[in-house]
Amino acid sequence: MNQLRDAVAVVTGAASGIGRALAIELAAAGARLALADVNSAGLKETCAQLKTDVLSREVDVGDFAGMEAFARKVEQDFGRATLLVNNAGVALYGTVAEVSVADIQWLFRVNFWGVVHGCKAFLPLLLREPEAHIVNMSSVFGLVAPGGQAAYAASKFAVRGFTESLRHELRETKVRVSCVHPAGIQTSIAENARLGEKASAQEADSFRERFKKLTPTSAEHAARIIVRGVSRNKQRILIGADAYRVDVIQRVAPSRGVDALAALMEKRAPSASDGVSKGADAIR
Repeated sequence: MNQLRDAVAVVTGAASGIGRALAIELAAAGARLALADVNSAGLKETCAQLKTDVLSREVDVGDFAGMEAFARKVEQDFGRATLLVNNAGVALYGTVAEVSVADIQWLFRVNFWGVVHGCKAFLPLLLREPEAHIVNMSSVFGLVAPGGQAAYAASKFAVRGFTESLRHELRETKVRVSCVHPAGIQTSIAENARLGEKASAQEADSFRERFKKLTPTSAEHAARIIVRGVSRNKQRILIGADAYRVDVIQRVAPSRGVDALAALMEKRAPSASDGVSKGADAIR
């Protein structure tokens, strides 16, 4: 999208983190906002920081009927939607042996089905516009999949695949599609992650601390990168130097992608064997 002024932007997961930062950034660009989250208190805090036309609703993105009702309300209040950001997401710690099927279903209900529901509910409105854009939130774990994150990585790979296919399907329309892959973002998603049924809290804390060692990016900076990517109609939006490194390594040496991510999370001296040095050179 080349013009955000007077756009009607729909953002899910807007009660905190990147979602809140995006709402503030889009409002500053002149967009009107339709915000959704299950956290009504956090959503009110977001709205209190905005100086623009705002519609906010407590919505569970995993509930398609709720998302359809939200889309109808957006159409009723604004008459249109021009930008959709499917940002809502949750995290889960534990190996495949440690997490339950119910844990995995819970995570997919938000991370994957939330994206599908958002696209299905709002696509009819977006297709009516002379210019529109869909932004789906994946992750650096949608590029490589480390141990202990099978469910989360699977959901983010699924978002990536869904988004790439959707982009091809909409190629002959005026709706552009972007997939976002953040690395280490300073938000509460890791702190609020669910612990798998049989997972060790100590191991979860260890993983959380290692993940924090990825090059940290503030939610505000991430929001600016996303908005800039939308304005430039970028298909893939990488956030953080480590996301670029992992992306390059995964392309050049796919079998080394997880090793490279592990090295970055440990902040140990990179070696040629794990591909970090090669990947870093490739993006310089």
